[in-house]
Amino acid sequence: MTVYNINLGIGWASSGVEYAQAYRAKSFSKLNIPAKFIFSDLILANNIEDLTANLGFADEQIIWLYNFFTDVKIAPSNYQLKQLEHDLKLANRKHEKAVADNEVQYILNEEGLRIVARFHDKKKQTIDQVSYVSNGVMVKRDFYSYVKYACEYYSGTKDNNHVTFREFYNEDGSIAYTEHLQANQHEIFEFPDQQIFYSKNDLYRAMIKRLDFQADDVIILDRMSEDDKLDNGQIIFEQHQPAKLIVVVHADHYDVHHTNSRNILWNNFYEYSFTHTKDVASYIVATDKQRELFAKQEKQYYHQTPQINTVPVGSLTQLRYSTEPARPHSLITASRLASEKHLDWLVKAVIAARQQVADVTLDIYGQGAEQTRLQKLITDNHAESYIQLKGQHDLTDVYTKYAAYIAASTSEGFGLSLLEAVGSGLPMIGFDVPYGNQTFIDDEQNGYLMPYDNDWSDQKKIKLLTDAIVKMFTVADLKDFGHHSHKLAEPYLVENVAKKWQKVLEEVSHD
Repeated sequence: MTVYNINLGIGWASSGVEYAQAYRAKSFSKLNIPAKFIFSDLILANNIEDLTANLGFADEQIIWLYNFFTDVKIAPSNYQLKQLEHDLKLANRKHEKAVADNEVQYILNEEGLRIVARFHDKKKQTIDQVSYVSNGVMVKRDFYSYVKYACEYYSGTKDNNHVTFREFYNEDGSIAYTEHLQANQHEIFEFPDQQIFYSKNDLYRAMIKRLDFQADDVIILDRMSEDDKLDNGQIIFEQHQPAKLIVVVHADHYDVHHTNSRNILWNNFYEYSFTHTKDVASYIVATDKQRELFAKQEKQYYHQTPQINTVPVGSLTQLRYSTEPARPHSLITASRLASEKHLDWLVKAVIAARQQVADVTLDIYGQGAEQTRLQKLITDNHAESYIQLKGQHDLTDVYTKYAAYIAASTSEGFGLSLLEAVGSGLPMIGFDVPYGNQTFIDDEQNGYLMPYDNDWSDQKKIKLLTDAIVKMFTVADLKDFGHHSHKLAEPYLVENVAKKWQKVLEEVSHD
């Protein structure tokens, strides 16, 4: 048996889907089940290995569409700068060399050329990208891991430049295939044997066929594309047999505001899979409450009773305990800096709470589009000394340094940071919304689960958060709250989650 996990992209500030896959990899490793993770987005800003290794994936677990048809392996960037200088025969070409923090430039004035090599690791003198600028205009860019694995060619002017085609290479430098980009960004993939794929869908379908799924294999569909260039979900539904197909629901699966007794509006990421239940061996949700609701809805609206299993998307290697007292009245939150996380409410609530708890602080961990707006809000309120944006960090040993965790998100399919926080014994504050807060916050036992109505004003929601902060630090028994958080976390230890996956895989294999 091999388990294939289907995704699209991955980044430094990955979403909960990628973290869920990383946690799942740990469960499969504990069960000694081979697992592969398939990514189909074009990822060239970084060597994909940097991103996957950052989340703990093993290189041999990764399948990337764009190098699948080459013999280049997923591997770290260890191409040496001195090798590049040798390849370019710079010893025989008149040039000036300038080294900066993250790059080295070779200026060849007689050739009207500037070559810019980006360091992957300056100390080790390794590179991962090389740009070629001719008379001020980018003409091509090479990409390196342990060999050069891709190159993109540009056409245009300095102010209006664009990629016209890309080459992907084998280890020996031969061209594995060429990607041609048309004016409308339509892609055509041409292979040396004259085989041509006229769309990314065709290329993806060819990859799936070559994987040659077997009857004892399992495919886990984590993310379906909404991109016009790729319909990976439909392709997986068409091509998965004889393997069994599992669909993971990572978010709230329907829109409550557009649902009535006769019609339901599914989350568009899952609608296709929810209406093709006969192809799905099991749907996976993260909480029992979501499983019960989804089962009820499938029966009510479609008269279907699909297999639905509850498996947490996250797990804990161990429960963590503080080795020293937490900083008094300190709050932590961790998430993407996105508008739906309502981090601005937290900022305003902490500012207000300072009127009653003078030394309360908030550290916000994560990256995202809201960073500039949040920083401005903090600065405008002169709150820099007690509210800080901390960026992206490994928080494994960080949670225990804080007195409590707080979240303002109004919908979490699970909430990995919530799990990590209760696993570190933190008291919790959050709204009574599906599904994560309801799973990890027992009101008055390990924190405060505040009522919530979407129609309430922002001011009312901020007031609820403010009152909960004050109550946490003036009334609550934080020690008792911490004990209860650890108790809630025990079922999510990796050995317990692995057993749930084992049961699911055994059930679908015997269908």
